[in-house]
Amino acid sequence: MPRNSASRDLFPGALEAMILQSLRRSPMHGYALVKHIQQVSEDLLQIEEGSLYPALQRMLREGWLECEAGISAKNRPTRIYRLTDAGLRHLEQELSSFERMFAGITRVLAISQA
Repeated sequence: MPRNSASRDLFPGALEAMILQSLRRSPMHGYALVKHIQQVSEDLLQIEEGSLYPALQRMLREGWLECEAGISAKNRPTRIYRLTDAGLRHLEQELSSFERMFAGITRVLAISQA
């Protein structure tokens, strides 16, 4: 079945970069991260829990995040994720890499239009 171009997967590293950038603003729990990304992207991006929580676990193992127990707005126990210094350094490297990649893609697409 053909893929719908409006529902493509994110490129490698994009989810992690969006999580790190969101947590750069303030610590959040998982559901708040999903809602933040959805809102900031004006509903263009829908992050599934099946993608989010494994990414958060990978990022905890890498030392890019830390978490602590907290209470959600609905008075339920939750984990609050916070960006570490290592996470900030990784984010800055990823943003630089993405900028180079986007510049290259833009150049190829611009040539293709000529």
